[in-house]
Amino acid sequence: HPEWKSDSALRMSLAGDSGRVVGERFRTLRSRLYQIAGTRALRRVLITSSLPAEGKTFVATNLVRSIIRQADRRVLLIDADLRAPHLHEALGAPSSPGLSDYLLGQVTELAVVQNSAANNLCFIPCGSRVQNPSELLLSDRMKLLLDRLTPAFDWVILDSPPALPVHDASSLA
Repeated sequence: HPEWKSDSALRMSLAGDSGRVVGERFRTLRSRLYQIAGTRALRRVLITSSLPAEGKTFVATNLVRSIIRQADRRVLLIDADLRAPHLHEALGAPSSPGLSDYLLGQVTELAVVQNSAANNLCFIPCGSRVQNPSELLLSDRMKLLLDRLTPAFDWVILDSPPALPVHDASSLA
């Protein structure tokens, strides 16, 4: 796996009182997801917002960090925002090969999955820039990717584009 160098600006601060409060909010969110998963099948979570720059990547990154603090939990984090990808920056990971490259049929699913050093976090970056992100996200290959990889993880977290300006989040949902 490539070495990741995390961007501390996108990481929650666990120092001081405000850091403890933020950390506790993500642990609460994690607990609520486990409660819901206990009542029905839930292994995939789509993180979106109404508009850009409302904190989707921050929430996705820190929810995943909260989950993987439990050593027995495996998470796949997918940067499905093919229009304005930032997850690879937050993780300090390469942006390709990634999701768009897989959806275009240029690489296999195994070629796009990056493993963290801790081995309980895997990541699929956005990949190469494309002209047709909506069509790619609606494709059968996207469904196939999720169907193949979901059983290998406790959680699959998708960071998507905002819902109002583009249809991508609705397509993924």
